[in-house]
Amino acid sequence: MASASDHQNMSRAIELARKGRYTTRPNPSVGCVIVQGDQVVGEGYHERAGEPHAEVHALAMAGSQAKGATAYVTLEPCSHFGRTPPCAEALIKAGVAEVVVGMQDPNPQVAGRGIRMLEEKGVVTRVGVMEAEVRTLNPGFIKRMQTGRPYVRAKLAMSLDGRTAMASGESQWITGPQARSEVQSLRALSGAIVTGVGSILHDNSSLTLRENELNLPEAEALVQNQPLRVVLDSSLRTPVDAKVITGPGQVMIFCSVQADKARKRALEEAGAEVLMLDSHDGRINLEQMLEILITKDINDVLLETGATLAGAMMEQGLVDELVVFMAPVLMGSSARPLMDMPFATMAEKLNLNITDIRAVGNDWKITAFPNND
Repeated sequence: MASASDHQNMSRAIELARKGRYTTRPNPSVGCVIVQGDQVVGEGYHERAGEPHAEVHALAMAGSQAKGATAYVTLEPCSHFGRTPPCAEALIKAGVAEVVVGMQDPNPQVAGRGIRMLEEKGVVTRVGVMEAEVRTLNPGFIKRMQTGRPYVRAKLAMSLDGRTAMASGESQWITGPQARSEVQSLRALSGAIVTGVGSILHDNSSLTLRENELNLPEAEALVQNQPLRVVLDSSLRTPVDAKVITGPGQVMIFCSVQADKARKRALEEAGAEVLMLDSHDGRINLEQMLEILITKDINDVLLETGATLAGAMMEQGLVDELVVFMAPVLMGSSARPLMDMPFATMAEKLNLNITDIRAVGNDWKITAFPNND
């Protein structure tokens, strides 16, 4: 049974882990607190991939006071040599007496090994303290490790009457600047941003992180590590001079095997990576697209697109989370709907669990999850 001090210290470890959530991809965000008696003697978090893990920072701060102490860590300490040495070994060498773990490593190839390494050396371990809260730190990493697919977060902007674009496709701007800054933060959380070619043709979307709109202390560094931009364009209509092509960072275009080879070469010469996939009725295989993104170590995908692709992803059960920004405007019945899902009966409706509604400037931000019960 977890004590009040367990909750206090693990809560602090979670708070520390959140400091690295924009900078650790594709690694998970992890926090660590080292306690000697009732006193915190060390703290740390994983700041960025390739650099020391949370436990190493916390042990460095604790120094000799780590001997006989209790370490609280949000994720099971690693047990293997990667770009950094095993954290379980570092904790053992420091003489830590107990390790309290928020959750076991979700990677089935390594899960439990770090815990066993600690136990074999006489370190007391407890696993699962505040696990529900800890799991919210790294939904993409957890899903990739457990299912072989990335976590898909769909960002949508709509009017009060549920419309996302005029009949012509015009959609800039439905929401205000504060909401757009929030979207920049969602992009920063993501390893890839996926859109359909319609958004490129109508809005010439760049899909980039922009320092002047990114209201985060790490903004300057984040724009140097742009998320992968992904365009689903079955017939390769993306212009070679589109912002999504000419902007900073990498861009990947998925098309059908029937697409024009000369267009493919032209886009590749412009800097895009173009992948041809088998398609059904000219549409990209969305599951295959997501599986390919996993090979790029993508944990989190942000879906920023129009009604057609958003509806298709939702109908196929490929959306894990919806973030909907609702603006206090009316766009009329001729405008495009939030998602293109031509249901005919109430029995076809998809239920959602809304977990958060908050004001963002003059708009509302709604966070919801598909109800799969």
